[in-house]
Amino acid sequence: MTDITKPLPGQERYVAPLDETPLRAVDNVDETAPATSMWADAWRTLRKNPLFIISGILILFIVFVALFPGVFTKNDPNYCNLDNYLDGSRPGHPFGFDAQGCDIYSRVVYGTRTSLSVGILTTVIVVAVGTLIGAIAGFFGGWVDAVLSRIVDIFMAIPMLLGAIVVLQMFRTVTSLWKVVLVLALFGWVSTARIARGAVLSSKNLEFNTASTALGSTPMRNLFRHILPNSLAPIIVIATTSLGSYIVSEATLSFLGIGLPSTTVSWGGDISNAQSILRTNPMVLFYPSVALAITVLAFIMMGDAVKDALDPKSRTA
Repeated sequence: MTDITKPLPGQERYVAPLDETPLRAVDNVDETAPATSMWADAWRTLRKNPLFIISGILILFIVFVALFPGVFTKNDPNYCNLDNYLDGSRPGHPFGFDAQGCDIYSRVVYGTRTSLSVGILTTVIVVAVGTLIGAIAGFFGGWVDAVLSRIVDIFMAIPMLLGAIVVLQMFRTVTSLWKVVLVLALFGWVSTARIARGAVLSSKNLEFNTASTALGSTPMRNLFRHILPNSLAPIIVIATTSLGSYIVSEATLSFLGIGLPSTTVSWGGDISNAQSILRTNPMVLFYPSVALAITVLAFIMMGDAVKDALDPKSRTA
C-alpha cells in the first residue's frame, strides 16, 4: 500500500522552521493594546492635521467673539452719528465709520453673532430633519422609500437661494431671524436626507443589525440604537461643510434686502449698505466682507479635515 502522506518524486516542499521565519513576529497581535473605534481613530488623525488645528482655533475665536462681543468693543453698533460720515479710523474706532456714521468695527464684531446664529441654527434643523427623513426612507424601503425619495427629488429640483428668495418675498412683513433660518432649512435638508438614506441602506444589512434582531430588538430600536450611530460619519461631514454655505446664503439674502430686518446688525446688511459707496470708500465694504470670508473659510477647512478623518478614501495626504 502506498503511503499517501509521503510526497511523490518532484512534489517535495521545503518548509522553513518556525524559528527561522519572521512571519511569526509580523502576524503577532498585541492583545494588551486598548480597544479602538472609528471615532478614536478619527480623533487621532484630526489631532495631527494642521488644517483641523488652524480651523479649530479660528472657529473657537469666532464663537468667543459671538458670545462675548463686549470684550472686544464697548461701542453700541446701532449708535450712529451723521457727524462721523465716512470718517477714518481714530482711537476706539479702528475701522472708521460708514455712511450712516456707525462704527464699522463694532458692527463687524456684533455681526458675528447674527451670522453664526443663522449658520448653526440652520445646520441643526437641517441635520435633524434630513437625517430623520433619510433614515426612515432607507430603513423601511418599499413605498415609504418611494414616497419620501420623490419628495426629496421635488425639493432637490428647487435651487435653495432661489426658493428662499421667493418664500421670503411672500413673508416680507415678518421680520425675524427665525424666518431666515426656517426658510434656509426648508430648502437645505434634502442633501442631508440623501446622504442619511445611503448610509442607512449600507448599515441596515450588516451583521450587528441581524444579531440585534435575532435577540428580539424591535425595528425602531435597531434604527435609533444601532444603525443611526453607525451612519453618522457622512452626516457629520456634510453638516460641517454646509454650515459655511448657510452663512453665505444669509449674507446674500440680507444683501438683496429680503433677509434679516434692517435693524439687525449683520455682515450681509452692512455689505449691502456699502455697495453704493464702493468706488469712493471701498474699506467700508472690505471689513465685513473679510470677516464673512474668514468665517466661511474656517468652517470649510474644518469640513475638509473631518472628511479626511472619517472617510479614508477621501484623504488628500
